[in-house]
Amino acid sequence: MGKIFAIGDIHGCLEKLEELMSGIDIDSRNDTLVFVGDYIDRGRFSKEVVDYILQLQSKYKNLVCLLGNHERMFLNYLEGVDEDMYLVNGGINTLHSYEIFLYDDIEKRKSKVPADHQTFFKSLLPYYEEGIYIFVHAGLNPDVPLAEQGMYDLLWVRYEFIESEKDIGKIVVFGHTPVGEKPLIRKNKIGIDTGAVYGGKLTCVELPDVKIYQA
Repeated sequence: MGKIFAIGDIHGCLEKLEELMSGIDIDSRNDTLVFVGDYIDRGRFSKEVVDYILQLQSKYKNLVCLLGNHERMFLNYLEGVDEDMYLVNGGINTLHSYEIFLYDDIEKRKSKVPADHQTFFKSLLPYYEEGIYIFVHAGLNPDVPLAEQGMYDLLWVRYEFIESEKDIGKIVVFGHTPVGEKPLIRKNKIGIDTGAVYGGKLTCVELPDVKIYQA
C-alpha cells in the first residue's frame, strides 16, 4: 500500500494550496491524496481552487475529495435553500468568484457554475476509509456505527467529537474545526484544519508516518 496524504480546509486559498502541493512528494500512481472538504467560501479564489483540484484529478490516480459543510451549503444556495445561512458563513466570496449576483434566480445561478464544477460538487464523498484510517470533514458521533452516521455529524460536529475519548477502532482524520497553528494529533484522531483562511497555515498530513507539511 502506498502513502496517504490528507489536506485540510482550503477555503479559496489557492496560493497556499499551490505552495503546499509543490512541497509534497506524492507518487501519482501509488499514493492516495485526500481532501477533507471546504474547498470554497471565505477566501477569494473558490472557483480557481476547484479548477486546480479538477486538474489534479487528471494527474493523480488515487484522488479522494470529501464533502464539506460549505459545499453542502453552496449546493443548497444554488437550489434557493437556506440562502441567508450560506451568506453569513462566507458564501459571498464564492458567489463573486463565479460571478453570481444576489438577484440571480435559481436557473441563472446554476448557469454560471461550469458543468464540470457542478459534477464535482455533487460527486463529493461523505467519508472515506482506507486501512486503519477514516477521513471525514467534521467528525463522527462516537455512539453511532459508521454506516449509520448522519450527515449533520459528518459535516458539522465539533467539540463533542474532538473531546470524546471513545475509540472507534480507527484513526479519524478530519478538518472543519481550526485547531491552532499545528494539527491536533492524538492516538485516535488527527485534526488538520489549521485556519488557512484566517491567516494560519494550510496543512497536509502524510500517513502512516504522520509527517506534517504546511504552507
